[in-house]
Amino acid sequence: MSKILAVGSLAFDEIITPFGHSGKTLGGSASYIALAAQKLVDKIGVVSVVGEDFPDKFLSKFTRRQIDISGVERRKGEKTFYWKGRYHNDLNRRDTLATEVNCLANFKPVVPEAYKDADFLMLGNLHPAIQQSVIDQMTARPKLIALDTMNFWMDTAWDDLMTVLKNIDILIINDEEARQLSKDYSLVRAAKTIQAMGPKYLIIKKGEHGALLFHGKNIFFAPALPLEEVFDPTGAGDTFAGGFIGKLAQLEDVSFNAMKNAVICGSNLASFTVEKFGTERLETLTKPEIKNRLQDFINLTQFEIELV
Repeated sequence: MSKILAVGSLAFDEIITPFGHSGKTLGGSASYIALAAQKLVDKIGVVSVVGEDFPDKFLSKFTRRQIDISGVERRKGEKTFYWKGRYHNDLNRRDTLATEVNCLANFKPVVPEAYKDADFLMLGNLHPAIQQSVIDQMTARPKLIALDTMNFWMDTAWDDLMTVLKNIDILIINDEEARQLSKDYSLVRAAKTIQAMGPKYLIIKKGEHGALLFHGKNIFFAPALPLEEVFDPTGAGDTFAGGFIGKLAQLEDVSFNAMKNAVICGSNLASFTVEKFGTERLETLTKPEIKNRLQDFINLTQFEIELV
């Protein structure tokens, strides 16, 4: 069975929405990626860093699911990354109330020997030089290297970002980030520009409006499932990434057709994440629930039409 290595943050999130206040809860890109991928494959390793304030009960959320955390560094005398935010009534906008980088400020990831030959590498949103350092530690090139990034790195670490983009297979970003990276408002033209930077595949997430998958001249669109209630959108993008790469690892296939399936799978899992605060919904999610909602996606997009 394929192995996945997920590299990113393990963090404390404190989330305020019109529906409530989470208090300090488990967050971070690696948390969502690993917990989502675990719904599809068994061999997942996490590389991250936490402070001495990070409770064992949070780490046990991974270990009891057989997620390997030997690559998680725990630093004495330091605190864990912390983010606090408040969402507006429409949940599409949020205000950051506090960001404490803490131990993540000088994070130098060390890939465990058991995962240096991972088949799939998912690089969560970190400084691009850190992402590149992980690629450099792999003893063999993975079947697929996927990367997430954000506007901040485009503003502050452009050269490092351009370097790492040359060494990945697929970039996963949202529409705003795609436009900034390409300097083009048209997402179709933006995709061409970004693919020329290195990644052969590109996923552009559009939130409640679905996601676009690009490869050369091929384009695939996956809708987001219309939901009656969205409780907390935090982590939906990272859940999508975890479900996406988890499905490819399950299929052991990195073709465009396999990626179509993986995009739907990622969207499916992300639709659950928004139903509760933080990772809570992912932790309780069952395979029958996943299967039933996947049928909802099929019903949403399946139709017959006569070509005339």
